[in-house]
Amino acid sequence: MDGKMLARLGAIVFVAVAVTATAIEMTRKEDAPASSPAALYQPDRDPLREGQRRCQRLGQKAADDADCLRVWSETRDRFLGRASAPAAPEGR
Repeated sequence: MDGKMLARLGAIVFVAVAVTATAIEMTRKEDAPASSPAALYQPDRDPLREGQRRCQRLGQKAADDADCLRVWSETRDRFLGRASAPAAPEGR
Protein backbone atom coordinates (compact mmCIF):
# COMPACT_ATOMS: atom_id res chain seq x y z
CA MET A 1 0.00 0.00 0.00
CA ASP A 2 1.32 3.35 -0.93
CA GLY A 3 0.96 6.54 1.16
CA LYS A 4 -1.96 7.98 -0.84
CA MET A 5 -4.08 4.89 -0.42
CA LEU A 6 -3.32 4.72 3.30
CA ALA A 7 -4.31 8.38 3.74
CA ARG A 8 -7.60 7.83 1.87
CA LEU A 9 -8.39 4.77 3.99
CA GLY A 10 -7.66 6.72 7.18
CA ALA A 11 -9.93 9.57 6.05
CA ILE A 12 -12.76 7.17 5.23
CA VAL A 13 -12.47 5.48 8.64
CA PHE A 14 -12.41 8.87 10.38
CA VAL A 15 -15.54 10.08 8.53
CA ALA A 16 -17.34 6.80 9.28
CA VAL A 17 -16.57 7.08 13.00
CA ALA A 18 -17.66 10.74 13.05
CA VAL A 19 -20.97 9.97 11.29
CA THR A 20 -21.65 7.05 13.64
CA ALA A 21 -20.92 9.14 16.75
CA THR A 22 -23.18 11.93 15.46
CA ALA A 23 -26.03 9.52 14.75
CA ILE A 24 -25.75 7.99 18.22
CA GLU A 25 -25.70 11.40 19.89
CA MET A 26 -28.73 12.65 17.96
CA THR A 27 -30.86 9.61 18.84
CA ARG A 28 -29.94 9.72 22.53
CA LYS A 29 -32.71 11.01 24.79
CA GLU A 30 -31.92 13.48 27.55
CA ASP A 31 -32.81 12.30 31.03
CA ALA A 32 -34.82 14.68 33.17
CA PRO A 33 -32.91 16.07 36.14
CA ALA A 34 -33.28 13.86 39.20
CA SER A 35 -34.17 16.73 41.50
CA SER A 36 -35.76 20.10 41.08
CA PRO A 37 -33.48 23.13 41.25
CA ALA A 38 -32.98 24.52 44.72
CA ALA A 39 -35.13 27.50 45.57
CA LEU A 40 -33.32 30.64 46.60
CA TYR A 41 -33.84 31.75 50.16
CA GLN A 42 -35.52 35.12 50.32
CA PRO A 43 -36.57 36.40 53.70
CA ASP A 44 -40.13 37.64 54.04
CA ARG A 45 -39.05 41.03 55.30
CA ASP A 46 -35.65 42.67 55.03
CA PRO A 47 -35.44 45.98 56.90
CA LEU A 48 -32.26 46.91 55.06
CA ARG A 49 -34.02 46.49 51.71
CA GLU A 50 -36.92 48.61 52.91
CA GLY A 51 -34.49 51.32 53.98
CA GLN A 52 -32.81 51.20 50.58
CA ARG A 53 -36.15 51.68 48.86
CA ARG A 54 -37.03 54.61 51.14
CA CYS A 55 -33.71 56.28 50.38
CA GLN A 56 -34.20 55.66 46.68
CA ARG A 57 -37.54 57.48 46.82
CA LEU A 58 -35.94 60.43 48.61
CA GLY A 59 -33.61 61.01 45.68
CA GLN A 60 -31.04 63.79 46.19
CA LYS A 61 -32.32 64.53 49.72
CA ALA A 62 -31.08 61.10 50.80
CA ALA A 63 -27.49 62.38 50.80
CA ASP A 64 -28.34 64.55 53.84
CA ASP A 65 -30.48 61.96 55.62
CA ALA A 66 -28.76 60.25 58.57
CA ASP A 67 -30.86 57.08 58.24
CA CYS A 68 -29.91 56.75 54.57
CA LEU A 69 -26.23 57.16 55.39
CA ARG A 70 -26.59 54.35 57.95
CA VAL A 71 -28.46 52.15 55.46
CA TRP A 72 -25.80 52.69 52.81
CA SER A 73 -23.08 51.86 55.31
CA GLU A 74 -24.82 48.60 56.27
CA THR A 75 -25.38 47.77 52.61
CA ARG A 76 -21.71 48.32 51.83
CA ASP A 77 -20.66 46.17 54.80
CA ARG A 78 -23.03 43.38 53.80
CA PHE A 79 -21.78 43.46 50.21
CA LEU A 80 -18.13 43.37 51.27
CA GLY A 81 -18.78 40.62 53.81
CA ARG A 82 -17.73 42.68 56.78
CA ALA A 83 -19.25 42.15 60.19
CA SER A 84 -21.48 45.08 60.98
CA ALA A 85 -20.06 47.32 63.68
CA PRO A 86 -22.21 48.06 66.73
CA ALA A 87 -24.18 51.27 66.44
CA ALA A 88 -22.70 54.30 68.22
CA PRO A 89 -24.70 55.59 71.16
CA GLU A 90 -27.03 58.46 70.34
CA GLY A 91 -25.95 61.46 72.45
CA ARG A 92 -22.44 62.03 71.17
